Amino acid sequence: MTAIAIVVFAVAYVLIATEWTHKLLAALGGAAVLLALGVTDSEHAFYSPDTGVDWDVIFLLFGMMVIVGVLRRTGVFEYVAIWAAKRAKGSPLRVMILLTLITAAASAFLDNVTTVLLIAPVTLLVCERLGINPVPFLIAEVMASNIGGAATLIGDPPNIIIASRSGLTFNDFLVHMTPLVVIELAVFTLVLPRLFRGSFAVDPERVDDVMRLNEREAIADKVLLIKCGAVLVLVFAGFIGRSLFGVAPSVVALLGAGLLVLISGVKTRDYMGSVEWQTLLFFAGLFVMVGALVKTGVISRLADAVGAATEGRALLATMLILVVSAVLSGIVDNIPYVATMSPVVLELTKTVADPSQANALWWALAIGADFGGNATAIGASANVVVIGLALRAGYPISFWEFTRKGIVITAITIAVAAPYLWLRYFAFA
Repeated sequence: MTAIAIVVFAVAYVLIATEWTHKLLAALGGAAVLLALGVTDSEHAFYSPDTGVDWDVIFLLFGMMVIVGVLRRTGVFEYVAIWAAKRAKGSPLRVMILLTLITAAASAFLDNVTTVLLIAPVTLLVCERLGINPVPFLIAEVMASNIGGAATLIGDPPNIIIASRSGLTFNDFLVHMTPLVVIELAVFTLVLPRLFRGSFAVDPERVDDVMRLNEREAIADKVLLIKCGAVLVLVFAGFIGRSLFGVAPSVVALLGAGLLVLISGVKTRDYMGSVEWQTLLFFAGLFVMVGALVKTGVISRLADAVGAATEGRALLATMLILVVSAVLSGIVDNIPYVATMSPVVLELTKTVADPSQANALWWALAIGADFGGNATAIGASANVVVIGLALRAGYPISFWEFTRKGIVITAITIAVAAPYLWLRYFAFA
């Protein structure tokens, strides 16, 4: 069964990467084969929190897609697009930097999937106004969301798993992760002009047209905008106050979507048309395939091998966890990987006398899993969502177009993180 799980996942991954067939067909086909051959079953695929479809992610996406669908009718995305373009003086590079920094900051306090769902429509409108290709901007933003989400306990799902296993608090993440994220974002901003060289040419006449626009005129329905704003405040409060209220983000998103549909009066076809059904089904198929790898012990054995290779040496363990987590999180979803790796890291921390160095193992796991999500087009949930939105808007992003950039950014961010971990927890501890 283990061999079958590996082969099916590998074949599906190759099909997704090479785009020989539609990624949805590859994901659902791989899941169907695993179910048909008995590698996994309905109980493990649909009901297990460790090996099944992560319904929290599916319904979080669904709820936020409905909210975005209603919000789009207010004209607020057009407003923000014009505002951003004018603040950047029409410079595509400055627009990219502004939007990526906004995305990174928002991702620290919201789920990064929620953030990209809100920022992607703005980006598409900005680029449409300036007459430029939005693909580089969308790729840059989703990478910024994965970097920014690492800053806090609630910014990225793997951080929540790590906190529950390690006992680390919200303030611990602020103190230890946020400084690194600030450094990474500074480096990321400096890399953007080279990474997307040739993407910043713009017609001066387009810039002049944008600068003459009045963003206030873009608001089509002020009453609906007020209703959307009130619901979004409640939703964001639910996200941020998760530990206080004890309500999962998926439930918050669904409640917010239901409330907004109830009070907005928007027709069903208008907001349901914004739901990316292909993206949701792709996630379901991917979760089943990765869950089969977890069920058959593939990921667990990889995690155990990391523990055995370190032989109790804290610095070596930290660097190995960092690199292995970055690599594997680019291949499989980082949520089941972190869930599987956390017990191994917990055992490793018991062999380290210095508490600061013991915690460094947890920070290495968080950094590797969060930043490693940028490595490939399916490395993080936000990546898949943005690619789906871009395809729907008529700007397809291929697996390799994203991954060529993603590998570079992952390598750079991990290269910056390694000396940060060494200096802070070992050299000057």
